[in-house]
Amino acid sequence: MGAVALRDPRTTGELMASLLVINARLITVAAGADDLGYLDEGWMLVEDGIIAATGAGQPPAGTTADETLDVAGAFVAPGFISSHSHLFTSGLRGLGANETLYGWCDSMLGFTANLSPDDMYWSTLHGSLDFLANGVTTAYNFTDPLQAWESMVDGKRLGGNAPLRPVEYHTRQADGCRDAGLRFVDAIGMDVSTGTDDEIFDRFAAEVAHTRAMDPALALGASIMGQVQWSPRPEAAELEVEAMRRFGVTNQAHFLESPEAVPVQQAKFAMYRDAGALGPDMMFGHFIQTTPEIIRATAEGGASMSWQPASNGRLASGVALVPEMLELGIRVGMGLDDQACTDLADPWGNMRAGIFMQRARTKDPLSMTPETVLRLHTLGGAEILGVADRVGSLEVGKFADFVVVDPRMPDVGPLWHPVRTYVLSMSLRNLKQVYVGGALASENGVSTNPLAAEASARVHTDLPARAAQFGHPR
Repeated sequence: MGAVALRDPRTTGELMASLLVINARLITVAAGADDLGYLDEGWMLVEDGIIAATGAGQPPAGTTADETLDVAGAFVAPGFISSHSHLFTSGLRGLGANETLYGWCDSMLGFTANLSPDDMYWSTLHGSLDFLANGVTTAYNFTDPLQAWESMVDGKRLGGNAPLRPVEYHTRQADGCRDAGLRFVDAIGMDVSTGTDDEIFDRFAAEVAHTRAMDPALALGASIMGQVQWSPRPEAAELEVEAMRRFGVTNQAHFLESPEAVPVQQAKFAMYRDAGALGPDMMFGHFIQTTPEIIRATAEGGASMSWQPASNGRLASGVALVPEMLELGIRVGMGLDDQACTDLADPWGNMRAGIFMQRARTKDPLSMTPETVLRLHTLGGAEILGVADRVGSLEVGKFADFVVVDPRMPDVGPLWHPVRTYVLSMSLRNLKQVYVGGALASENGVSTNPLAAEASARVHTDLPARAAQFGHPR
């Protein structure tokens, strides 16, 4: 297979090349397609980073491009969407291995409390490149908030008035995503327990403005990192809803995740409901410790959820009732969460974990099928993030973000049900190339980004230096 890099995806310069992909097992994940738009032999034309045409068989006579990529029977599928991610954690894997959520947060976020904006830049850049190398081309990225983590008691953080870190602590994390060439939605904590309401909104406005000044082809939007679950302030939900309306942003709240203090967590759902948050711009991340009433109210309000099965298993959080939510019409995406709590950012492993968890819970193999999880980890994620017009499927007019996955390297045998084999039998070993906007971002796990080597060196040097200075994380 040949490869072509149209341009450095971090730049905003004009794309000058076109790319024709041929002889592909094409999985388009087209909207509404029961078979996810699978073509046993297909082709795709990319012009200026955008999908210009797709089809079955060979391209029509006269179809030309500057470069041709013959994948020789490999899968070509949409880049994965991680609808819930914390990319600054890439250098902190393996921590809190025997802890549930809050103990793990004490370990991991207790360490990041000592990091500088520059540390966070390189850590986020490293995590973004890791996502790209593993086939994730768009991520909803929760930045570490300006207010450092504090231990939890009875479902809320102790204190809540620690000094805020500078705004650069957030903006440098957004810069790391951009400089990696990863498409991202930037999730920003409002830290509503510190400052007057005007100060809170002014601070948030400055952070949103930084993201919106970036190339909109990479920075797909700004969002709120919903913090009601951890906030000591009873008006937290009202402030978040006001910010959603004032700044035109979405909101994703970590909610009903941990098995600790479940009644307290469940009681806080009413805060979002009574504040009028339950609309299409509201997402709940994890959403495990639910009740039938909470699920029904979410469905009726039009809110969505992001499902992180690998993380939920690693942290012993439980199993979200995803089939039941889908049955009620709740939109669902899938996320890889932290590299520090899934340890390996593997979208195929995440999909399989989701299938296995749901089937073990329900005793029904139809409760979660390969086709369903693939859609949730691509177009479903794009839909809940509000970016499905640009990413999530291989359709004309969308960004040409795709993976090339070879079922013969290593060889998995005959492809009796290709889409199901793609989900159940492919792995990072089969992932050969990742393209963002028709530009080669990674090949055989090696980044094409000129900053990749420095990002690796900085994470390996700087984080151990901080550990020597402030104490080794648990």
